[in-house]
Amino acid sequence: MTTPTPLLRLDGITKRFPGVLANDSVDFDVQAGEIHALLGENGAGKSTLMKILYGLYNQDEGQVFLAGEPADITRPSDAIQAGLAMIHQHFMLVPTLSVAENVALGLADSGFLVDTSSVADRISELSTQYGLAVDPESNVWQLAVGERQRVEIIKALYRDCRLLILDEPTAVLTPQEVEELFVILRKMADDSRGLIFISHKLDEVLALADRITVLRDGRVVGETKPEATSKEELARMMVGRPVQLTPDKKPSQHGRVRLAIEGLQVEGDRGRRAVNSFSIDVRGGEIVGIAGVSGNGQRELAEALAGLRPVTGGRILLDDTEVTGSTPREVRGAGLAYVPEERMRDGVIGEFTVAENLILVDHNAEPYCRRGVLHMRNVAERAVTLVERFNVKTPTIDTITRSLSGGNIQKLILARELSAEPTVLVASQPTRGVDIGAAEYIHRRLVEERDRGTAILVISEDLDEVLTLADQVAVMFEGRLMAVRDRAAVRVEEIGLLMAGSGA
Repeated sequence: MTTPTPLLRLDGITKRFPGVLANDSVDFDVQAGEIHALLGENGAGKSTLMKILYGLYNQDEGQVFLAGEPADITRPSDAIQAGLAMIHQHFMLVPTLSVAENVALGLADSGFLVDTSSVADRISELSTQYGLAVDPESNVWQLAVGERQRVEIIKALYRDCRLLILDEPTAVLTPQEVEELFVILRKMADDSRGLIFISHKLDEVLALADRITVLRDGRVVGETKPEATSKEELARMMVGRPVQLTPDKKPSQHGRVRLAIEGLQVEGDRGRRAVNSFSIDVRGGEIVGIAGVSGNGQRELAEALAGLRPVTGGRILLDDTEVTGSTPREVRGAGLAYVPEERMRDGVIGEFTVAENLILVDHNAEPYCRRGVLHMRNVAERAVTLVERFNVKTPTIDTITRSLSGGNIQKLILARELSAEPTVLVASQPTRGVDIGAAEYIHRRLVEERDRGTAILVISEDLDEVLTLADQVAVMFEGRLMAVRDRAAVRVEEIGLLMAGSGA
């Protein structure tokens, strides 16, 4: 039986950057009607490979073939002309324009005047054909996250793409929206389109993909099919060693309330209320996880708890002591440690050394500082101890922090915050953008800290992470607390409805 010609074939793709071999003779192909998942840790070469395919980079060696013919793709317009489309994790839409206007943007034959009525008619046809429920006349800013993603898919279909690249497409969706997306993607594959699915969510990869290719250190280390593998085996291929995907976790031995949030109200950057009458208790020895789609007040809640954002109403109590309106230093002194959402913006100073970042919040205290003078021996001793204890991989403690991987920077922040032996820890997006190996370590340390008696509030847009760590699951929508459920009694379907603002 003759093997059909692949819709896409990458043959020996190699890409070098100064000091880095990003792709090393990578072979990869996609058949028409196939969903091919591409896995790998950060830095494995996935993004570089897709940027080459989409014309954002040019390969140093190797060849791209489309439908068996060599393809010279040197810029994104070449890729679009060849029938390729890419949907990024952060949508490329203009919020103030309508759906039809966004779809019309960049069309080769649109000229200066666009007949949006004909565009809208075609959008309606595609919506019916693929189950993409969206109003062509709606402005994008009015749409929910899942609807915005449908607009991105409609843009690709409108241009009659034959090959679609999806980069972490489920990162901001509720469970119900993920199910709806998978139905749409399968319809696209059934229509003889090829799809490349990039995700770190192994359950989703196993549920959706027809084939799976794993990259590590720029090389293909394996290709398999869902029925022939498991999450554990895929994780081992990605990391190069066995990975414990779920930390060992004993039942919570919770104690008294350590963090009490009462009727909290916080404004966002645009002056609108972002946190609205939010109340919850976190007890020592338990992890409370807050789930929710991005943009529902999670960032503002975390910053208010850490003293980084003003509170306009309600109270925050740490061990029965009110800290509402306190400075970050006062909040920390009262026993709260904070792992911020944006590690490079709020967690470290990139140009400082590892040692300097490890004393960032204690630099004016003994034994690191006396009479305004830093005692570098004490600083170095602390840094060496914490680097070893928290498995921070760094050439030396004098290495500039921005040169470390995201996972090691996150471990550095965790080391600094936990070294203060807090009674309360607020961890916002604790494993966002880190490797699966670093995520394994961070999850284990959070559980260990819980078992030490710390009250932990984990705020994460990754529902799998919340369900892995939490003893109590809370859901946040438009700044409000929708419900709190015991983890043992959680139904994912209910959590998904709550994340979308219904089901309470």
